[in-house]
Amino acid sequence: MSALFDVPGFLLGHVSKGDTGCTVVIAPKGAIAGVDVRGGGPGTRETDLLEPHNTVQEVHAVALCGGSAFGLAAADGVMQALEQRGIGFSVGELKVPIVPAAVIFDLFVGDPHNRPAAADGAAAVENAFAGADTQSGSIGAGMGATAGRLRGGFGQGARRAGEYVMAAAVVANPVGEVIDPETGRLYGRPSAAAVNVDKLKKLAPATTTLNTTIGVIVTSAPLTKAQTKRVALAAHDGLARAVRPAHSPFDGDTFFAMSSGDGSGVSAEVLTQLCAHAADCVQDAIIDAITSASPGLGLHTFRELADEL
Repeated sequence: MSALFDVPGFLLGHVSKGDTGCTVVIAPKGAIAGVDVRGGGPGTRETDLLEPHNTVQEVHAVALCGGSAFGLAAADGVMQALEQRGIGFSVGELKVPIVPAAVIFDLFVGDPHNRPAAADGAAAVENAFAGADTQSGSIGAGMGATAGRLRGGFGQGARRAGEYVMAAAVVANPVGEVIDPETGRLYGRPSAAAVNVDKLKKLAPATTTLNTTIGVIVTSAPLTKAQTKRVALAAHDGLARAVRPAHSPFDGDTFFAMSSGDGSGVSAEVLTQLCAHAADCVQDAIIDAITSASPGLGLHTFRELADEL
């Protein structure tokens, strides 16, 4: 297992827009959801309603967007496209899609005036319904992502927890480094191939502290709303393993968790296992994003430096 498509009840769609883009995770039948915002400079939408003590239980999509705060506009298009498909919270004869969102800061890559808009969010929804896209790296909201001195991107990771499946979709855009500058190896997977340390140290350090890693963890386990919050909390452990430092005052690190189950809840023992796997999935997804990134936009990639050994 290696993709969000391994978890029943969810769709994934991207729109790539040159040096930015958006990615949407859709739950056509709704999903119980929670969120944990750990970075000090978040750009988010509809996160308060996900707190366990608030009324709305289900969301219908989560939008991950480039473009900094401007990129939140893409979520409007996601709402419109889902409404046209009859997906949303029933209010009389109306359907109101619930679409939380988070953004990364990518304005210093390429054209700062090129940002995801409502039309891009709507197109990402249509792409999701058109068919599975299992690509990782330089796609969707990961187009303008950076990771320390390297190009970041979009990545996925999946695990099985007993009878349940869990996966993460992550936009890796940390200001922190993903590679140990002394060993040339990934913090999140020291056993993987190393990069050329001399070449790495010659690269210019990150030019901004306004970066962010955002993502969604999905599972088939029948979590309650409070339990999705716990899974979202645990997901940040995977970020902390793969990136150093993480959760800075200017990062907007945010993870959502979504369950396609019936909300009946799982035991504390099963929840503990799911939390551990959530961190593993995020760690795997960040590594997938970094190692899959393609050259471009004047950014260096992990694969480029590894090939130069």
